[in-house]
Amino acid sequence: MNSLSEYINHNRRAWNARVPVHVRSSFYDVEGWKREGGISLTGIELREMGDVRGRSLLHLQCHFGQDTLSWARLGAHVVGCDFSEPAIAQARQLAEELSLPAEFVCCSVYDLPQHLSGEFDIVFTSYGVLGWLPDLEPWANVVAHFLKPGGVFYIAEFHPVLWMLDEQMQALKYPYHNAGVIESELNSTYADRSAVLSGKEYNWNHSLSEVLGSLLRRGLQLEQFEEYPYSPFNCFPNAVRGDDGYYRIRGLENVLPLVFTLRMRKGGGGAVTDPA
Repeated sequence: MNSLSEYINHNRRAWNARVPVHVRSSFYDVEGWKREGGISLTGIELREMGDVRGRSLLHLQCHFGQDTLSWARLGAHVVGCDFSEPAIAQARQLAEELSLPAEFVCCSVYDLPQHLSGEFDIVFTSYGVLGWLPDLEPWANVVAHFLKPGGVFYIAEFHPVLWMLDEQMQALKYPYHNAGVIESELNSTYADRSAVLSGKEYNWNHSLSEVLGSLLRRGLQLEQFEEYPYSPFNCFPNAVRGDDGYYRIRGLENVLPLVFTLRMRKGGGGAVTDPA
């Protein structure tokens, strides 16, 4: 198989299968989050994004919309995009149930300009998104396309060094740079390792230079770049929880970066949102 559309269709089926498992998992704790004021976002993006009240926010690869609707609870005017129909159906259901104003679009992130119009103060994406994209150049085009002049792009993502490790997070296995598609078996999911899923998945590793370069080539200006030696989520094998509540890989605690963040601004206008 060598068609990108075939790879993406396999990945879409895998994410479709994950949706019901994730919605009922303790990892996402949807019932707890539904309570008034529930916010699923982590301290990293809350601190670095700052006040979003009154801002328009586009969330790329939003899964079933929990983080998107958390931004809505914080006062943003939100639109979420994901390629999984069950995920978008769940997002719309949650928005209606909680009476939160939000729009959700079901399509590949690459195809979003054909399904959505307008520009946004903020384009946001986070945690486990880039590895599903074979090419970051068209992705960066989408980011730039939807940003207002002066608007902010923000990403919090797992560090590409992490994706060099094998499935047990114990040895180096994969190249740091994008050396082509990586095929793997879908057996379970990070949100519930007891769940039994099946199928194949296809990923691509992207170096920091590839991520940053694709955005710089669209004229975005770097405002902030951070790397963190921990993950806010217990979603990797052999992870251990530190006294600070964050997770690190056992035996590699504070050796590897696990998360990076970028905050970039589109030129051509005044600032439309500022960090706290």
